[in-house]
Amino acid sequence: MGKTSLREMSGISKNVASHLSLADRAYHLILDQMLRGNLPVGSVLSRRNLAEQLQMSLVPVAQALQRLEIEGLLESRPRAGTRVKVPTADEIREHFELRDALECQSARLCAERATFQERLELRRLAADVDALFEKLRGQKLEDDWAFSVNKYHVDLHMRVAGYARSKLLESEIEKSHVLIFNWLYDRTSGRQVLPSNFHRDLISAIVEGNPQKAAKVMRGHVMYGLSSIQLAMEPLLGKNWRLKHSPDRRKEESNVRSQ
Repeated sequence: MGKTSLREMSGISKNVASHLSLADRAYHLILDQMLRGNLPVGSVLSRRNLAEQLQMSLVPVAQALQRLEIEGLLESRPRAGTRVKVPTADEIREHFELRDALECQSARLCAERATFQERLELRRLAADVDALFEKLRGQKLEDDWAFSVNKYHVDLHMRVAGYARSKLLESEIEKSHVLIFNWLYDRTSGRQVLPSNFHRDLISAIVEGNPQKAAKVMRGHVMYGLSSIQLAMEPLLGKNWRLKHSPDRRKEESNVRSQ
């Protein structure tokens, strides 16, 4: 299975899509809807509805949902259904801790290995990201504008990972979906306001070239807002997510699972 490129969070291009299997296309399209806020945390999913929307049969849609569940983005229960995963407080903390471990090392190595031109580029990107988040204040996170801002944010963090010059570390940041989880959590909590110069301060610490300082500032950056996100997610944990199935639908989905 190909990994999801965090740099292309707006979805997949037509050229790329033409080379993907139906299941892979369904995977990317459903994930895109989650990132855009059309399928927020706690949303109950219907295989039939998704198949109709994507103009596909139930089989590739079921395969895509299974992949998303394996990756921790969805959850399902027998005789209940499937929904966008509502994480517990412990699961949120663990995702923050994983991101902390990966990105602190990324910042440390970037501080050691980035070229002069790359450091200038990071400063420019950080200033742009802070300016975009400032414009985002007061806007709804469901808006496409918010989605675009997050793409710039992800690009900045992945540039740091790229300039660390550790292909394995960069790959793990993508495969673990830590930046995707961060965006989904921000959407759910409605977090829009960040400290002033939040990303410029982070990048300044990295480009100074002190690995220990870079890792320390990245840790504070990554762990910011943990408790508020845990509190925002709490009410969704008890939400009733049971789907009401018709007899025909039960039979249809049973056939999908047996294939």
